[in-house]
Amino acid sequence: MKFSILTLLVLITSAIVTAKLIKYPENYQIPQNRVVGGSVAEDGLAPYQVSLQNQFGHTCAGAIIAAEWILTAAHCVVFKQPEQILIMTGSQNLSHPGVFYHVDHVHLHCNYNVPANHNDIALLHLNSSIVLNEKTKIVPLPVEPMNDGDDVLLTGWGSEYLWGATQPILMKVNLKYVEHKRCKKMLNFDPDLDVGHMCTFTRDGEGACHGDSGGPLVSNGYLVGIVNWGQPCAVGYPDAHASPYFYLDWIRRTMSPNKKCS
Repeated sequence: MKFSILTLLVLITSAIVTAKLIKYPENYQIPQNRVVGGSVAEDGLAPYQVSLQNQFGHTCAGAIIAAEWILTAAHCVVFKQPEQILIMTGSQNLSHPGVFYHVDHVHLHCNYNVPANHNDIALLHLNSSIVLNEKTKIVPLPVEPMNDGDDVLLTGWGSEYLWGATQPILMKVNLKYVEHKRCKKMLNFDPDLDVGHMCTFTRDGEGACHGDSGGPLVSNGYLVGIVNWGQPCAVGYPDAHASPYFYLDWIRRTMSPNKKCS
């Protein structure tokens, strides 16, 4: 099968935009083995999890925070029109999809990527309400800040190694919340780490990878993170995620009639 140059450019651009934001440490060598360190998620473990898809399949993930609203990462949907995004709910198996919903509006944070990799959060409004049931549920937003060492559950269809294929079956990994100052130090004071990020880390070989972008991190039943960026993949550094707690005001304003961003 042949592709036109335009088609190839579209595919390459889509891959760049929707892949997990990747940062390379100095003298980094691509790992060849499994690095994510997860296991298959039990059926029904993450009914709030959704797959963001295009005509080629899964690109990113997100979380149901209301019947018509999906929270995800801005880098997953920047440069995309609403009609280019499909939301799949109600299934942990990409090979046996559940119910699809259409997006009618994309709300990027007004300060996304200013400075670079900051405010990487977006809300997607659907053109119809999600039918909620045992396999499809809303995850509540956090009501209080986290404490260093809190347990965090990451679920996703992301690759098990750098540039590998996404997994058809939802995976899970148990992580720990890393307090911001400690995370900053562990990341060598990387300027891309913002006050709006929360960090997770356990050990080398456990963490997020591309395909997990935009996906939920949950602690004690609350949505505490949205996958943003990290050094690829699970190589001994914390991963950085948008903190819904930090962005509560933005989320509420965006979901309200005035939709004012600040």
